[in-house]
Amino acid sequence: MQVAPSTYYAAKSRAPSARALSDAALIPELVTLWKDNYCVYGVRKLWKSARRAGIDIGRDQTGRLMRAAGIEGATRTKRVTTTRPDPTAVRHPDLVNREFTATAPNRLWVTDLTFVPTWAGVAYVCFIIDVFSRMIVGWRCASHMRTEMVLDAIEMARWGRGTQHADLRCHSDAGSQFTSIRYGERLAEIGATPSIGTVGDSYDNALAETVNGYYKTELVRGPARSGPWRTVEDLELATLGWVHWHNTQRLHGYLGDVPPAEFEQSFYAVKTNHDQLVGIK
Repeated sequence: MQVAPSTYYAAKSRAPSARALSDAALIPELVTLWKDNYCVYGVRKLWKSARRAGIDIGRDQTGRLMRAAGIEGATRTKRVTTTRPDPTAVRHPDLVNREFTATAPNRLWVTDLTFVPTWAGVAYVCFIIDVFSRMIVGWRCASHMRTEMVLDAIEMARWGRGTQHADLRCHSDAGSQFTSIRYGERLAEIGATPSIGTVGDSYDNALAETVNGYYKTELVRGPARSGPWRTVEDLELATLGWVHWHNTQRLHGYLGDVPPAEFEQSFYAVKTNHDQLVGIK
């Protein structure tokens, strides 16, 4: 190697550098954070998560240590059409027009179906998402894609978010589940107005499609998984844990890299302080 023996022995006996010692301490912490978040965080989110955990680390340093540890973020795959439109059904108008924004919780919900293959057959999953905070307010996993599963998801949302929402719109695609009479009646019970996008256009329900996409990327085909799901019940139990993580821990770039629950808490705290100040005035 054309290296002098004295140079070799000097390097061998030299104490580890401060950077090497710091890296040795930080890598296990980053790997733990990465595993605690379904092994899906890339550089930016793992860096944000580390900073929230009180770890003093830079973004470039996070990327370097991730490469050293052999970990990386999950990547999205293409979507597959799940819902089937009913050409004979009367559809509700599109009240959203691709404007997926809301000024407060329970002003706009979006919903959609996706499917997951299991050894026991195909499982179907329905999510209802609050656009303001990206909170999953209702969901259902079943072995069928009949209207009943969507109604069950609405019931969960009603149980968690209240029974009356005068200014609420619930947007979906033109699947037969969302054009059914029972779906419209169930929304009317909580004061919500149905909204439906055009047929075969994923952009009209882009937010719900996005949630379906990263649900499959992070849980169904995520790095923490090995092999297909055995039963629908196994998937349902795993989805329960993922939804809790999504709502209470997952960092969302749209929300300023905070979880949906924290984002809503901040909104209500500001609103309470404003109402108190108005009352004092």
